[in-house]
Amino acid sequence: MTMLLAVAADLIAILVLTFGVYFPRHRRRDLVTAFLGINIGVLAVSIVLGNTAVGAGLGLGLFGVLSIIRLRSDEISQHEIAYYFASLALGLIAGLGDVADLLHIGLMALVIVALYLGDHPALFRRHRNQLVRLDVAYTDEDALRTHLETTLGGQVTTMVIKQIDMVNDSTLVEVRWIAGPSRVRTELGPQMERVSAR
Repeated sequence: MTMLLAVAADLIAILVLTFGVYFPRHRRRDLVTAFLGINIGVLAVSIVLGNTAVGAGLGLGLFGVLSIIRLRSDEISQHEIAYYFASLALGLIAGLGDVADLLHIGLMALVIVALYLGDHPALFRRHRNQLVRLDVAYTDEDALRTHLETTLGGQVTTMVIKQIDMVNDSTLVEVRWIAGPSRVRTELGPQMERVSAR
């Protein structure tokens, strides 16, 4: 892939990923800036490193270092981590590609399609994951499950008790549940579902 084609392919790919897939679904502006900055930065550095003998190894090392720095500096959700790594991968694929074939473009398209499908609002639409703090200290898991199902309006599939505070009478529990059809219909849409279940 020539330098100009590599840059053009990467720009198109990151714009589609960021503005065509991520932002319409999640509306988080700060991560748009992060995805664009990381992608272009990795592209520029990997192009420079690609012209040296140690380019590939150094590029993968850069991938790891940038990942550690970013993930330790702020808490982001699992789907945002996927977009973050995709922006890094797109920059590396374009920047370290040496030949003008369909492989690199196909791999870049594959990254975008995978996130488009894997993060589609219709996929497992009723499945939710929430961290819930209750104002009762539950020591009986069956009673806790019944209360959660009544409160959330769905079927609890997994619950992990994080904390039981007997002094302040509270329970912190991570719960995975399947929302009932009536709850899904009354919500404002897929975007609201994602915000409430993040």
